[in-house]
Amino acid sequence: MTSATPAAGNSPQSPAGITYASAGVDVEAGDRAVELMKGAVKATHNSSVIGGVGGFAGLYDVSRLLTFKRPLLATSTDGVGTKVAIAQAMDIHDTIGFDLVGMVVDDIVVVGAEPLFMTDYIACGKVVPERIADIVRGIAAACSVAGTALVGGETAEHPGLLGEHEYDVAGAATGVVEASDLLGPDRVRAGDVVIGMASSGLHSNGYSLVRRVINHAGWALDRQVSELGRTLGEELLEPTRVYAADCLDLARAFPVNSANAVHGFSHVTGGGLAANLARVLPQGLVATVDRATWELPAIFKLVSELGNVPLADLERTLNLGVGMVAIVSAEAANAAVARLNDRGVPSWVMGTVTADSDSILKSGPDYVQGAKGVDGGAVRLVNAYA
Repeated sequence: MTSATPAAGNSPQSPAGITYASAGVDVEAGDRAVELMKGAVKATHNSSVIGGVGGFAGLYDVSRLLTFKRPLLATSTDGVGTKVAIAQAMDIHDTIGFDLVGMVVDDIVVVGAEPLFMTDYIACGKVVPERIADIVRGIAAACSVAGTALVGGETAEHPGLLGEHEYDVAGAATGVVEASDLLGPDRVRAGDVVIGMASSGLHSNGYSLVRRVINHAGWALDRQVSELGRTLGEELLEPTRVYAADCLDLARAFPVNSANAVHGFSHVTGGGLAANLARVLPQGLVATVDRATWELPAIFKLVSELGNVPLADLERTLNLGVGMVAIVSAEAANAAVARLNDRGVPSWVMGTVTADSDSILKSGPDYVQGAKGVDGGAVRLVNAYA
């Protein structure tokens, strides 16, 4: 009779049994991270948040939706992309949350919806409690700016999949808008005015291109750059401007059903200004945007020059100084610009909406139609940047 071979873990000669900690997952570190972030998360909570931090699910009281005639829920999810590589290289983690929140809630506000609550997800190679807490503190701070409750999240330790100092972040949010206040292509009319809102910098899109250019040039993140007035790394890590509260304020000040009305917003993310603006225009209309109405910020000029990047590629990759666009009735344009500037959002009239009848100009990189799977209106870029 052949005897069975003892299980390795039971053999007197075998090492101590394998534990979760020896496999690379530190549960106690995760608990410590939660303790460090609890205060920041709670600061985003309002009377609608039920329970505290640590539940299996975040609870949000939507009783006020009973006052809506036809409430529409809006939802969005996104991440930060390869900008996290800059945060990791600089070992600065308390700003990346603004990039995450901006990418999510500012997509929701485009339809006129108020972002109610958000959850986050952090995957990392090793839980360093202070680092995770810094990330979540940044998310919470940005949620406070947006007026959005951070009701839950998850931190997952993935040893062997991610390096010890690597992480990625993602998030999702839910908002609500009264159906009669919904913004979008159906609202936009010929004669409307296009208002640009300045970005704070690169925001969170195009970093694969930017990092490739910087590496090609051999520039270090601690390099002082006179044109930027700070180090390269500080510029690349500049947090995304969060527009949600400003857009909602504008929409409420200029109701969609009035003569002086906001008709739509466009969040300028991946794909650039023209492609994202075209998504919120109806078929048959074109927004003519005058590049001469604003000057390219220094970081975009630097990327262009260092990498000899073609203008067309810059425009379909980076925001080039415009992070959000409002489309308003002509009667509301001047007051809307003034209101945004008073709120600390540099804004200006950058174009107009007209019937798209000039077939001669319907070609080339300066004309974009049917972007991102939306068979809608078109955008024509004219003139050179100031």
